[in-house]
Parts: sequence; structure tokens; C-alpha cells
Amino acid sequence: MLSGACGWLASALRGPRVPPFAVARRCLHASGSRRSADKSERTGDPPRAFDPALLEFLVCPLSKKPLRYEASRNELINEELGIAYPIIDGIPNMIPQAARMTHQSKKQEEMEQH
Repeated sequence: MLSGACGWLASALRGPRVPPFAVARRCLHASGSRRSADKSERTGDPPRAFDPALLEFLVCPLSKKPLRYEASRNELINEELGIAYPIIDGIPNMIPQAARMTHQSKKQEEMEQH
């Protein structure tokens, strides 16, 4: 189970009152989300490639939904929550605090328009 600032996240996602994207945003902002330096960036070695076959087994740790691989940014994207998990040296960093917000989710955009 998650600990620290996001320890309550799993139970909050189950509740009907708070939309998942709002919980994810709060979690990311509260943790001071930042991307750590890739080992290959520090050493100058070419980064290891991510194996897209892993997408069959990987899901977002927050929403338990499938992820999309974005090769150009080397990230795994959760469209529903609008967050991206970095892939470091070929290994997805699935820790919610390591994720970044990509954009407003579709649900949030709809709510703001009404």
C-alpha cells in the first residue's frame, strides 16, 4: 500500500465524492512531484529501451486502468487521470510521486465547462 502523502489515495479513489483526477492532482502537488535524473543521462550511455509487451501486465497504481506508452516522451500515460509515469533506463517508475500531470482530464474539462 502507498505511504506518506498518498497513503489515503486508494481509499479516496473508491469514494464517490472526489473525482479521481482531483485526488491524483492533490497527491502529485502535495508530494512535490519531480522527475529524477535518468542514470543514462548522468553517464552518457544510451537509455535502455522499454519493452511495450509489458503493457499487457502494467496498470496505473492509482486507478488500476491500462496505460498507454508514449515513445516520444518515454512515459506511460493514464489518459483518465491525466498523469504520466516516467520510464527510467527502460524501467517504468510507477510511484505516484514520480508522475507528472499531463493535462486536464476529459471529465474535469467537462465539469469546468458546466
